[in-house]
This record gives sequence, structure tokens and C-alpha cells, in this order.
Amino acid sequence: MSHQTRLASSVPQANCLDLWREKNDWLVRQAKVAQDSSLSLRRQHLAQDVLEGLRGLLHSLQGLPAAVLLLPLELTVICNFTTLRASLAQGFTEDQAQDIQRGLERVMETQKQLGPRLEHGCRGLWNSVLRASSLPPELLPALHHLAGLQAALWLSTDHLGDLTFLLQTLNGSQSGASEDLLLLLKTWSPPAKASDDPLTLQDAQGLKDVLLTALACRQGLQELNTGNLPRALSNLHEAASGLCPRPVLVHVYTALGTCLRKMGNPQRALLYLVAALQGGSICGPPLLEASRLYQQLGNTVAELESLELLVEALSVTPSSEVPHFLIEVELLLPQPDPASPLCCGTLSQIKHLLASRCLQTGRAEDAVEHYLDLLALLLDDSEPKFSPPPTGPCMPEVFLEAAAALIQAGRAQDALTVCEELLSRTASLIPKKPRLFTDARKGTKEPPHCPPWISATYLLQGQAWVQLGAPKQAISEFSRCLELLFQATPKDKEQGPASNCEKGCTSDVALQQLRAAALISRGLEWMASGQDTKALQDFLLGVQVCPGYGDASFHLIQTLRRLDRRDEATALWQRLEVQTKLPQENATWSLPLYLETYLSWIRPPDRETLLEEFQTSLLEPCDL
Repeated sequence: MSHQTRLASSVPQANCLDLWREKNDWLVRQAKVAQDSSLSLRRQHLAQDVLEGLRGLLHSLQGLPAAVLLLPLELTVICNFTTLRASLAQGFTEDQAQDIQRGLERVMETQKQLGPRLEHGCRGLWNSVLRASSLPPELLPALHHLAGLQAALWLSTDHLGDLTFLLQTLNGSQSGASEDLLLLLKTWSPPAKASDDPLTLQDAQGLKDVLLTALACRQGLQELNTGNLPRALSNLHEAASGLCPRPVLVHVYTALGTCLRKMGNPQRALLYLVAALQGGSICGPPLLEASRLYQQLGNTVAELESLELLVEALSVTPSSEVPHFLIEVELLLPQPDPASPLCCGTLSQIKHLLASRCLQTGRAEDAVEHYLDLLALLLDDSEPKFSPPPTGPCMPEVFLEAAAALIQAGRAQDALTVCEELLSRTASLIPKKPRLFTDARKGTKEPPHCPPWISATYLLQGQAWVQLGAPKQAISEFSRCLELLFQATPKDKEQGPASNCEKGCTSDVALQQLRAAALISRGLEWMASGQDTKALQDFLLGVQVCPGYGDASFHLIQTLRRLDRRDEATALWQRLEVQTKLPQENATWSLPLYLETYLSWIRPPDRETLLEEFQTSLLEPCDL
């Protein structure tokens, strides 16, 4: 009688199994219909309907006690549900990890072994399931499919230790086996599906191919960032030779170009960058890398053309590619690090890079055009706020660079307008008049803190007045600059972390150079108006505040000659000659671009030739 009862109960279960399998297969086919739809809204609605259908089917299956007969279908439905859900969400969530774990628990329930192993979490469950001796062979394809999803989840969340353990267990490895993830993935051989198995959105072999490409790509980029170029090259070649979708292939070719450029092989690098640009609609990273390559080769025209094309590309809204309802390589790759060659930055960042490179390479008119476009973009409230890269300038420095470019291009009045705009936006930071405040911590009187770039604004305004032929206004601006500069000190650690501007401007070197530049500029104006004594004082102060700055010494020598103070000029020239033979302490220090540009304006032309003339004239006998 009990035998008849079991037989009677198995017949409806078998009938239901056929119905549930037919529903799974129909839902998979519907997902493929949704994928092929040309209407994005209809595609999204159909995909959501399929997702809800799979959720309901899984609920029905898991509403029954776990049974070996049902498990292949149940695990397949979990795989289809997880695949579609992760694809629509463009990532894995904790819910999907729980769905996978619930599938493993159902397997263990059929083995009568569920209990203490739960304490070991998903990793312990996988160990128990895969080492179980009584697993039916027909369950293995679905189980390996589920393992592929678990591997994808752990790879995307950087649980590489768990992933290594899972692959070792799948391969039947003993303790002490290889921990090379790429080798373990290649060794993994998912069982082939039977022709009458339930349909899947993506099978285990497809997942394996995706995992191989994603892992090779991740490892290649990591090695590239850490400077291990041969390993990076090998892994990136592995990624390019695998199942690599077009958008990922563009990134891989770009990274290969970066790697080869750094290895000193620019021609091969260029071939990969051309291939990347031909490979799809994503052209930002390869164009930026091409500009770096041309800069390294000294081809400034091509470098700037690449940046101009990149600005155009970022100005156009990219067309979004239709996503497939699968676990794809992009889903398993991390967001590119700002320092990565795959991160090309925002439109404002690239506009700034283009403008600054034009200024650095002497293309003042082009620099002005790009800086004014950039300021218009940044001051438009509808545009996102300027977000500089970690080593880039802050907003005030962009204004200062724009003013410097305008002065370089002979547009002094426009430079004054840009400086006035900056000062009006930062009026609250500018001390109205010199005053001291008491520092309660130190018991001393100190000047109020004023950001050095405000002083630099007055410096540029002074130079603009020089260009306009207004020496009085120029001297007034230089004096105001010096008044603020001699109040400025490097930011106190207790005041908190410094901003990008303060890191670049409040260093000892930058402050010294700013002070020397202002003193030399005012001294030159004194000299032009015939006030050599005042010029001498400023040049002497310039040498004192920035001892290693040879230009200040040169101007001082020239003034001493004009005042016929030969002995002092000779002594200073001899010190300067010794100084030029010593290694420069600040030679590797990176100054703000506007300050580098400014220093080039007050640098004496043909300094070496003039120093030789000084040597000849100073060694001549004096007339009695």
C-alpha cells in the first residue's frame, strides 16, 4: 500500500516537472524575443515579465521539499533568474548571492547533510556539495552552471581567495595546488549539457569564456598600474584573444598601447590605438592615450589634434549599445581608476588639458580660445562642477592660467577682466588692509591667512598693466601682491588637509618663486622708469627670498653694472657661475603652469651670452 502511495505521488510530480520545464523553456525563448526587440521600452517590459515569470517558477519549485528529480530544473531556473537579474541591474547584489546559497542548501537537503556546515557560509557549502559522493550525474551540468555564476559574483566583488578555492574544488585539486586563477579557469571543464536539458540563457561554457576574458583583463590592468609591464602585456594579449566584446576590446587595445608606449615601442603602440579607434564608438581612452604617445614622440601637432578630437567626442552624447541578457565581461570589470589609461576624464578636464598644452607649447592664441571655452563651460550653472584630476589644478588656477594665456597673446585688457572676475568671486578671502591677529595657541600675532593664488592674481594684473604701458598701476599691483605674499605661510597641519591649490602654491618653493617673480617684476618697472636704486633693492630682496633663482641674480648683476658697482657685480657673478655648476635642488619641482609661464616672461634672453659679456667687461681694468 505504501508502495502504491509513493507511485501515485511521483506521477503528478513528473507531470508537474514537464509543465515547469516547458514554462522555463518558454521564458528563456521570451527573453530572446525581448533581446531582439528594436524598441527599448518594449524590450525592458518583456525582460521584466520574464524575470517575474522566473521568480514565480522558482517560488513554485522551492515550495516543495528538495528532491533529486527536481533539482536539475530548479538549479537551472536559479541560474536563469540570477543571470537575467544581474544583467538588468548591471551588477550582482546580496540577493543573488543568497539565491545561489539557497540552491546549494537545497542540494544538501537531498544529501541529508544540511546542518553545521551552514556556519562556513557559501564557501563551506560549495566544498560540501562538490565533495559529496552521492551526487547524481544528471545534476552536474546545472551545478557547474551555478558554480560559474558564483565565480562571476566573487570575481566582480574581488573575493579572489574564495574564487581560487572554488576553482580548485571544481577541478578536484588537492591542497597545495596552483593558485594561478587563469590556469585554474582554463583547467575547469564544465560537463556538457544533454540535448533534452532545460534551456538556459547562458550555459556554463559561455560563463567560463566570459570569466577568462574578464580575469585576464583585470590582471593585465592591475599589472599595468603597478608597472609590471611584461606581465601586463601577456595578460592583455590573453584578454584580446578571448571572447572579447567590442567595447572591452577597445579598452584592451588602449591598455596594450599604453603598455607598449611605456616599454619604448611607440610604433606597435600606435597600431593598437588605431585598432581601438576602429573597433567601436568608444574613442575617448584611445584618443587620450594617442595624445600621450604623440607628446612622447615630440609630435605636438598630432598631440593637439588628438585632444581636439577627444573634446569633440566628449561633447556628443554617446549612443548606448543594446545590452544582452547575459553575464558579460563588462559586468565583471571594476570601474577604471582615475590614473588608469581607460579613464579619459570629463569634458571640462580634457578641455583644460588641451588649453594647458597649447599654452605650454607656445600656441597662445589657441590656448586663449580653449581657456575661454572652458571658463564659459565651468561658469554655466547647467554644467557639472569642474572636478580636477588628483594632480590637476583647482578652479582659481584655471582662471590664472587663462589670464596668463591672454597676456601671452597680447590681450592684456581681457586678462584684467578675468583677474577681476576671480577676485570678485573670492572677495571674502582677501584682507581689506594689513592687520595682525592673535594666535591663541601660540601666543603670537600673525597676519591673516590669504591663499597664495590671490597674490598671484595681483601679480598677473601687474603684468597686464605693464603690457598696457601703465607703470604706476603695474607697480601698485606688484606691491599689493608682495604685501599679501609676505603674509602667506605654508598651511598649518592643524588647519586640516590642503586643497589642490594650496598643495601647489603654499609649498616653500612656490612661495619663494612667487615672491621673487613679484620683486623682479617691480624692479624691472623701477629700472624702466630710471629708479635704479629702488630696482636694486627689489632685485637684492629677490636673491635673498629665492637664493637658487639665477634670474634674480642676473638682474641684480645688471643693475650693479648700471650703478658702476663693479666689485659687488664681480663677486655676485662669481657666485652665480659656481651656482650654475651645482645640481639644482628644485629642478624637479613642478610649479603651477601660470607661474611657469610668468617666469618665462621675466627670464633674461640669451642669458649665457650676456654672462660671457659680463665676464669680459668685469675683468677689464678700471679707468683711473
